[in-house]
Amino acid sequence: MPLKPTEIFECLERHQVRYAVIGMLAATIHGAPLNTVDADICPAADAENLERLARALRELQAQLRSEDSLGLVNGGPIASPFECTAERLAMADVFELVTRAGELDIVFRPAGTNGLQDLESRAVTVRLGGVAVRVASLADVIRSKEAANRPKDQRTLPMLRQLAEELRKRR
Repeated sequence: MPLKPTEIFECLERHQVRYAVIGMLAATIHGAPLNTVDADICPAADAENLERLARALRELQAQLRSEDSLGLVNGGPIASPFECTAERLAMADVFELVTRAGELDIVFRPAGTNGLQDLESRAVTVRLGGVAVRVASLADVIRSKEAANRPKDQRTLPMLRQLAEELRKRR
């Protein structure tokens, strides 16, 4: 299923979920010439926000994304039922989901950060469609990718650092 980030963000807004966009989608929003197949968000982990997030995920018909040896079934990710409750969301740091609007990863503590409270002070607000969306700063995206140190992150870091330098020069 193709990613429809605006649909995801409109739903999160309707439910008043506090979050910041992170990962490759955040880098793309900052101008990185990359493609991504999922949206990554870092939500606030307080009980009220988890309740709002659970309601939004139920509306998005979220299911857990699981991997098999090929990672795909019928051209898309494998999905299994997911109990979208605040209690369930409080049980793990990362959820990889499939929704009716595409793949959505929820990461409460991105690598190299202390979660949303750490990202909020440098996050920027961007309008996507009719929705105001908080997006982690490019510096925080880079910091998280450096801390994660995964091969896919190592491949994109030089380009992200170059973009950050170009943006600094323009200011």
